Amino acid sequence: MNISYRWLRDLAPGLEDGPERVAERLAALGAPADAATPIGERLGDIVVARVLESAQHPNADRLSLCKVDAGTGETLQVVCGAPNVRAGALYPFAPVGAELPGGVRIRRAKIRGEASEGMLCSARELELGHDHAGILELVGSFEPGAPFAAAAGLDDVRLELDITADRPDLLSHLGVARELEGVEGVRIPTPHGVVEPLLEGPELASGGASAEAGGVSLRIEDPADCFRFLGAVIEGVRVGPSPAWLAMRLRAVGLRPINNVVDVTNYVTHELGRPMHAYDLDRLAGPEVRVRGARAGEALRTLDGADRRLEEGMLVIADARRAVGLAGVMGGEDSEVTAGTDTVFLELAHFRPGAVRATRRTAGLSTDASYRFERGVDPDEAERAFRRALALLTALAGGAVRGAIADAHPVPAEPREVALRTARVSHLLGVDVTAERVRELLAPIGLEVVGGDGERSVFRVPGHRRADLVREVDLIEEVARRAGYDSFPEERRAIRPSVVPDAPLSVLEGRVRDAWVGEGFLEARTAAFAAEDEGDVLLVNPLSSEESRLRRSLLPGLAARVRYNQARGQRDVRLFEIGTAFAPALPDAELPRETTRVAALATGARRPPHWEAPSPDWDLWDARGFLETAARTLGVDGAVVPASEATPGSDIEASLGGSTLDPAASFLLREASGRIVGAAGRVRPAAADAPPWSAPWFGFEALLPAEPDLADRRRLDPVPLHPASERDLALLAGAGVPAGAVEAAIRGSASDLLADLRLFDVYEGQGVGPGRRSLAFRLRFQAPDRTLTDAEVDEEVARVLRRLEGELDVRQRS
Repeated sequence: MNISYRWLRDLAPGLEDGPERVAERLAALGAPADAATPIGERLGDIVVARVLESAQHPNADRLSLCKVDAGTGETLQVVCGAPNVRAGALYPFAPVGAELPGGVRIRRAKIRGEASEGMLCSARELELGHDHAGILELVGSFEPGAPFAAAAGLDDVRLELDITADRPDLLSHLGVARELEGVEGVRIPTPHGVVEPLLEGPELASGGASAEAGGVSLRIEDPADCFRFLGAVIEGVRVGPSPAWLAMRLRAVGLRPINNVVDVTNYVTHELGRPMHAYDLDRLAGPEVRVRGARAGEALRTLDGADRRLEEGMLVIADARRAVGLAGVMGGEDSEVTAGTDTVFLELAHFRPGAVRATRRTAGLSTDASYRFERGVDPDEAERAFRRALALLTALAGGAVRGAIADAHPVPAEPREVALRTARVSHLLGVDVTAERVRELLAPIGLEVVGGDGERSVFRVPGHRRADLVREVDLIEEVARRAGYDSFPEERRAIRPSVVPDAPLSVLEGRVRDAWVGEGFLEARTAAFAAEDEGDVLLVNPLSSEESRLRRSLLPGLAARVRYNQARGQRDVRLFEIGTAFAPALPDAELPRETTRVAALATGARRPPHWEAPSPDWDLWDARGFLETAARTLGVDGAVVPASEATPGSDIEASLGGSTLDPAASFLLREASGRIVGAAGRVRPAAADAPPWSAPWFGFEALLPAEPDLADRRRLDPVPLHPASERDLALLAGAGVPAGAVEAAIRGSASDLLADLRLFDVYEGQGVGPGRRSLAFRLRFQAPDRTLTDAEVDEEVARVLRRLEGELDVRQRS
C-alpha cells in the first residue's frame, strides 16, 4: 500500500514529525514500511519556467521556437516538439547541465539550425506518467526559477506499507491516519479526518434490493453477494485533465492521471478506501444497472483492452442488455468515460469478499479495487465516500446531480459488539491494566463502550475494524498494540507451561534442524513455486509463468541458491532446508499429495580454511554420510545402498532429487520394507550449471515420516572403572576376502569382553606372498567388573583365530 506523507499530514494536521518517524510508529503498530522513497528526489535540477513567446521553427514544420524565462534574469531559446506549448503558460524546465530522472543530462544543442538551451519536459520524461505527446503544463501561480518538485507538490515521501490481510482499514490514507491517532499526541479533527467537501444536497432514495434516482433503475439480483449499491447521475459534465493538485496526489501514490472524472474515483479510493466506478450513462442500455451473475457465453472487453469470456456465476455489473463490468474488479471499455462524455453514472457498491475473489481468480485479473474488496471494505463509510466523490466530481468537472442518490440496500450491516474483561487483559498481558486505561487506548480507533459492568466492558466495533476485531482476545491484542509493545517490562514473569505437547512432526523437525546446524550447514528457505520441468502440480493462479507449478523436490531450489552464492564469488557453500514437496493427487482424492522433507547441498571445502593443512573438498562418500546422518536423525531402520539397486521408476527418479542427482553416482536410503525414503549423490552438471572454478556439488533429500516415532533409544553405559587390554593381530588373508568379512567373523567369535575393534593397516607386497594381503586389527578387551587376566585375553584371541582359519582361511601372520 503506497501512502503519501503529505496527503497523510493533511488528513491529520497534528502529525508534525517527519516520514521516518511516522514509519517507525507504524512499524510498532504492526504496519511496517518496506521503503520510504522521496518522490521528488530525482527532480532537483528541474525548475518552473514561463514561455514568453512561441513561434514556428523556421526550418521544421513540427517544431516550435520558444523564448523561456527560467528565473535566471535572461531569456533562453528552446526548441520544442510538443504541440501544446503556448505563450504565458508555466512548464517544468530542465536547464543545460540538468539531469533527468532517467539519467539523461541536458546539453546545449543546435536543432535544425537553431540553438536550444534546455528542455521543456513532459510527464513521461520526468517519470510522472506515460503522457509523452505534450509538455506538462502547471496550473497555479508560480515564480519562474522555483523548484519544480515543490511547486508541483512532489516534495513528498512515498511510504510503501506492508499491510496484513486482516487490516483492510489501512488500505487508505484515512485508515492510516486513524491508526496513528492517539500515538504520541497525534490527533485527527473528526473520526473521518479532514475530508472536505461533502455533497450534502441530494437525498437518499432508499429501497430494498432495488432503487431509482435520476432516471436510472438500480437492482441487486443476488443480495448474498452484494449488500449495498449506491448510484447517482451527474449531467452537464466536462471531461478534461485534472488540476495539478489532484494529478500530483495520484502520482505520489504511483497512479497515472487519466481525466478529472476517473481521477476523482481513484482519489477517493486511496483517501477513504472505498472503490467506485464511473460510467458514461449514454452508453448504458436501459437506462438500467444490475448486479447479477454472468450468463454462460457472455463476453466483456475490460478497460485494459482484453476480451474476456465470462463464466457462469462470475459477479458482474450489467445494463439492460449486457455486462458492462466485472463487479469489484474492473469496468468495461464499452461504457468508459471519454472526452465526449457529458452525463456520468457514478456507483459505489459493497460486495461480499468471497464473490469478488472468485471473479478475480476466474478472470485472472487483479486491481486496486479487487485488492480492497477481497479484504473487506467499511460498510459505515459508503455514503460519506460517495458524497465526497460527488462533491469533487461536480467541483472539478462541472455539472450537477440529477435527482436523488439511489440506494439499494437489501442487507443492512449489523453492528458487532464484543465484551472485554479487564482481568483477562491483565492476565494475558502480564501487567495490571485498569478499565479506564483500556477505554482510553481503544477510543481513538472508534471502539465505543455501549454496556458492561465493573468487571467487563462491551464495545461496539466500528465498520472499518470489522475484519479483525471479532473476539475478546482481538481487543486485548489491540490494547497491547496501542500501549506499545516496547512499554511492557522486560523481566521474565511467572508462566504456566502448556499441557498440550508439541506436534511430533514439529519435534522431529527441530531435531533434524539441530543435526544439520551441528554439521556446519546453514538453513535456507526457498519458495514452493517451480518451473514447469520441476513440478507436476499446476497452480490455479500462478504469480508468473516461470513459476507455474508446485515443486516435486527441494534440491532444485537449493541448487538455485548455490548458484546465487557462486555468482558472487563464494566457492564453499553448504545449505539445508526443511520444506514440503508436492505430487499429483491420487485417483480417489481431490488435493495433491504433500510430503515434508529435508534436503542438503554442499560444494567446495569440507572444512573452513586453516593454516595447519588445506581442507579436502566434499566427495561422494560425504554424500553417503548425508544419508547416514538422515537415517540416524529420522529414526529410519534401513540401509544405504547404491542407486543401481533401485528398480526403474522408483522414487529416486520420480521425486527424490531425480532430476538433480546423477544416478551413476548416487546412494539410496531404503527402509527394511524396501521403500525408498532418501537419495544422495553427486549433482548432475546440467543441474549445477557451475563456473569453471567450482568444486563438484553433492546433495541429498529424504522424507520425514508422517507419524514420527520420537522414542529415545540411546543407550548410556557407565564409564569403565577397570583398565582395558589391547592386542594387535596381523592376519594373512586371500586377496578376495573382504576386510568387512574378517571384521564380522572377529565380532561373531569374541565374547562380550570385546569392547572395540579397528582395522588400522592393510599391506600387500614383499613378505606376504602372491595372492595374499596383510590385515592388521587392534582388539580392545574390557570387563565392567574386574581387570582381565592375560589368560582370559589369550583365550579370547585364540577363539578368534580358530574361527578365522576355519571359515575364511585367514591365519595369524608370523
